Amino acid sequence: QVQLVESGGGLVQAGGSLRLSCAASGINFSSRAFGWYRQAPGKERELVAAISRASDTYNADAVKGRFTVSRDNAKNMVYLQMNVLKPEDTAVYFCNAGTFGFGEYVPVGYWGQGTQVTVSS
Repeated sequence: QVQLVESGGGLVQAGGSLRLSCAASGINFSSRAFGWYRQAPGKERELVAAISRASDTYNADAVKGRFTVSRDNAKNMVYLQMNVLKPEDTAVYFCNAGTFGFGEYVPVGYWGQGTQVTVSS
């Protein structure tokens, strides 16, 4: 059974930092690509960052220069380091296991429960 468990969310002030973690089990971790998505109430879920099996990365324009996605194959963990947080980053953040090829991340039906990130002014 594939399981993805996010953690690390919380309440921070603008300009602060958080590191989100995604613990994966039930999959061949090193063979998978992973994506971080976020969703605010009333808005579409959007891709924030992704990392391929070869550790190629993608970042949405809104977070370039501030967020960094990484992976640790030895620990079956994916991370999202978020720096210089802004109020508009407030959302529930989800981890997804998928594929990353031809310059595009494609999600597969494996999602974590999400972790809330709230950034105050």
